[in-house]
Amino acid sequence: MVFMAESVSILGGRGMLGSDLADILKQSNYAVQVWDLPDWDITCPGHIERAVKGAAVVVNCAAYTNVDKAEEQADIALAVNATAVGQLGRLAQRHHFFLVHISTDFVFDGQGDQPYQETDTPSPISVYGQSKWQGELALRESACASAILRVEWSYGRHGVNFVTKFLGRARAGSELKVVNDQFGAPTWTADMAKAIECLIRGRHQGLYHFANAGYASRYDVACFIAGRLKLASKIVPCSSGEFPVKARRPANSRFNTAKIQAVLDHPIRSWQDALTEFLALR
Repeated sequence: MVFMAESVSILGGRGMLGSDLADILKQSNYAVQVWDLPDWDITCPGHIERAVKGAAVVVNCAAYTNVDKAEEQADIALAVNATAVGQLGRLAQRHHFFLVHISTDFVFDGQGDQPYQETDTPSPISVYGQSKWQGELALRESACASAILRVEWSYGRHGVNFVTKFLGRARAGSELKVVNDQFGAPTWTADMAKAIECLIRGRHQGLYHFANAGYASRYDVACFIAGRLKLASKIVPCSSGEFPVKARRPANSRFNTAKIQAVLDHPIRSWQDALTEFLALR
């Protein structure tokens, strides 16, 4: 009897999450295909059809993620984060593949200090957040077999993120101001990838929140990194108002992850444990 590896197409597969996901799935003996810019574009319907052809599972990691630029390029953000997702959903319904779509904490307004549950009503405060919310709605409207995974404060080896930017500036030795009024959990894309593999393996449908366990401010995270690596740079807490940006950020990005924990085959580890391991690899 010949074992045929299940085929998985990763859209946006060269990005921060997509790269880690490809590694995890290959280790689990999936047949992985990666699709990404510059030779593949999720806004081209023909490109989407080519990427999903013959796949048993499709994971959509492709997204327009420049939060500030989205305020000026709303049409592009909507094309990538909403219109293309709707087409994916319709194709999944027609061709019967399982679709995992990655969304974000930016669908919420960040009010209050309670962890968001999947049953909480989104209220985005930026074009980026609105485009991601529209993508979720389009996917649900398709009624395909799918899972939506909202993630937050991502960091990893293959992209620019808060952790890598902080390290670059801190190692330069200058004083750093870091906001202390935004709260969430820094979450390693390698841990996200393991959670996605569980969703795929169990064909778990529905909406899920995922983040490493625990909560912290951006300032807390910066101090943790500096302490672990014994960096000499002075870190000064400040408010978000001291860094004017075009797009508003949610102040509260805390997630309640009880729903996804119930379907995972491993406990969600703390953000401190995950970040310690990540830092040791650098």
